[in-house]
Amino acid sequence: MTTTTELSHIDRMAKRAAGFQPSPVRAVFDVSMQPGMISLAGGNPYLPVLPMERIAAMASDVVARRGLEALQYGSGAGTEELQALICQVMELEGIKTSPENVQITAGSQMALELVTKLFCDPGDVVIAEGPTYVGALGVFEGFQAEVAHVAMDNDGVDPDRLQDVISGLKAAGKTIKFFYTIPNFNNPCGISLSLERRQRVVDICRAEGVLIVEDNPYGLLSFDGTLKPAMHSLDPDNVFYLGSFSKIFAPGLRVGWVVAPQEVRGRLQIASEATTICPSVLSQLVVEQYISSFDWRDQIAAYSAVYASRCKATLDALAAYMPEGTRWTTPTGGFFTWVTLPKGIDTEHVLAAAIEAGVVFVPGSAFYADGGGSNQLRIAFSYAPKEQLTEGVKRLAEAIRRV
Repeated sequence: MTTTTELSHIDRMAKRAAGFQPSPVRAVFDVSMQPGMISLAGGNPYLPVLPMERIAAMASDVVARRGLEALQYGSGAGTEELQALICQVMELEGIKTSPENVQITAGSQMALELVTKLFCDPGDVVIAEGPTYVGALGVFEGFQAEVAHVAMDNDGVDPDRLQDVISGLKAAGKTIKFFYTIPNFNNPCGISLSLERRQRVVDICRAEGVLIVEDNPYGLLSFDGTLKPAMHSLDPDNVFYLGSFSKIFAPGLRVGWVVAPQEVRGRLQIASEATTICPSVLSQLVVEQYISSFDWRDQIAAYSAVYASRCKATLDALAAYMPEGTRWTTPTGGFFTWVTLPKGIDTEHVLAAAIEAGVVFVPGSAFYADGGGSNQLRIAFSYAPKEQLTEGVKRLAEAIRRV
């Protein structure tokens, strides 16, 4: 008699499936919904700033006038009108490109997934800032790419350290596919790459044959309106640019994009069509209407003013309540500040005490592929009101002292 070994569905999965792990940010989402809990965890835009009645009328008008188009399949590349409007948005950061180089996606997360899918074989290396966006780590791990971190200081990635990492990886026989960077108001640190370092990083990567993937969801959210030139503007052929309307308009629309040379843009479209067939036409037309008929620059300024005020409240609370020896970044835009506790304090342990105290955050280890960040944590100040941010930091400080 023949016997067979019963395998679970998990046992049957491809090896790459092991790389798809629950997001640490999502893991605390349910906790953040508990009554009385203050969330310093999620980087959500503060949508009440939007004029909802005007947005509703705009969306209604799109369906009334262009419903047969909006609710139908569309181009795999995105609408030509939105591609052209995106080029206008990017001009604010010095990017001059053609609409045919723009691939529209369901958010910039999808754009990153497409780029990684096209370029990374198992065992290839992606260089990333340390710490870096947790969602990017999930993509890289899912495609079985290794991640090598480059440490940052208050001016962003140190070009000399980047050069050392590249040289070390090449000496070890590794294949480097790209350097992934969030140069403006980095998630999770809130740090921006300085002007001088941008050019050096671009020059190093071009000389070493390393692509750059520039992820820039926060770049327009400068507290004082000062904008730095996009890295793509310094080297369009070697820098792939990821953009999104999630932070400067609304994340629920799921509209992002990637700018790449035409030969790659065509492949990105094919890869996108294999996943979604086409980006949401309805969402694209709503964004088209918003950009073409609304003062979106003033709307971004309104967002930035709210975030600047909440950032100040958070930094003031950190200065008032945090234990001696604690350090944090001072963002000039974006959603986040990065807190470093005295050595020996593990923020994974602090989290349990913090939840008991009525506040939740994301521990620093979530933002490293190599287990770093054990005494660090991210605070998101974009969504909670100032009084909640102050009380949340106070509760966090009390939890730290109890650990």
